Amino acid sequence: MTRKSPNHGIFAALMLALAFLLAGTAVAQEDPRDPEEYFFQPTFGDFQEELEMAREDGKKGILIFFEMDDCPFCHRMKNQVLNQPEVQDYYREHFAIFSVDIEGDIEITDFEGEPRRQADFATRDFRVRATPVFQFFDLDGEPIHRFTGATRDTEEFLTLGKFVAEGHFEETSFNRFRREQRGR
Repeated sequence: MTRKSPNHGIFAALMLALAFLLAGTAVAQEDPRDPEEYFFQPTFGDFQEELEMAREDGKKGILIFFEMDDCPFCHRMKNQVLNQPEVQDYYREHFAIFSVDIEGDIEITDFEGEPRRQADFATRDFRVRATPVFQFFDLDGEPIHRFTGATRDTEEFLTLGKFVAEGHFEETSFNRFRREQRGR
C-alpha cells in the first residue's frame, strides 16, 4: 500500500494555482493589435497642425515616441506594451501620438512652424541620444515630461500616461508617483 505524503496535496494545489495564474497572464496579453495602426496616429509631419487638432479633439497633450530602427528596446515596447488594447485605448483617449525616427531624413514641421529633418528635431532640438524616448508636450508644444527607455511592463506604461494626463508631473516625480500607485 502506497501512502501519499501530506505535502503531495499542497504541491498539487500550488501547481493548480500556478496554472490559473499563468492562464490569467495569457488572457491579459491576448489579442494584441498593431501599434502602427492602433497606437500611433497618421501624420504628415506638421506638428504645429497636430497641436491644433489635439486642442480641437480635447486631448491633454501630444506624445512623441522617439525611436530608431535598430533599437531593441523600441521593438520590445511595440511588441509587448504598445500593442495592448488597454494601452492603445487609454493613450489615444488622452494624447495625440506620433513616432519620430531619430535618424530620419524626412522633413517635418516643428511646433513653431519651422521645417526640420526628423534627425535634427530629435537630436538637436530635444537632445535625444538613446531610444526609446517618450516625450510629452502640452497643447502649446512645450515639453512637460520625458521618459527615457522601455517601461517594465504595460502597467508601468499606463501609470506613466496617468501621471501626465492627470497633471501629477506638476507636483511630483514619476518615480514617487509610481511608488505611491503601487502602494494602493
